[in-house]
Amino acid sequence: MPCPDNERGGATVILLAVGLVFVLMGTFGAAVAGAAMAAQRAAVAADLGALAGAAKALDGEAAACASAVDIAVRNGARLVGCRLDGLDLLVTTEVTVTPLPGLTRVAASTARAGPVRG
Repeated sequence: MPCPDNERGGATVILLAVGLVFVLMGTFGAAVAGAAMAAQRAAVAADLGALAGAAKALDGEAAACASAVDIAVRNGARLVGCRLDGLDLLVTTEVTVTPLPGLTRVAASTARAGPVRG
């Protein structure tokens, strides 16, 4: 039984629409995953920077923060805050990510490291 002329190509349009939905969902998922990875990278950079800087805490704030900056930069982050609180070093890092063209986000994280207290 032949199809009426007004129904020819309807499946193609539906298939294209479904394909477009999948592409948009994939793009959105990749953007969310990219932002989550940036937050994780900022946290790792802050943790490692604080640990590296705390090892130099006895040499003063300048030496401790210089060590923290080096580690943060090597982990793809930017150090935006560093201060010595007694023997504890507090480090704040930021990672900038562009998950979609025209959409830029900044993920920040803060970490503290120092000697073990009983």
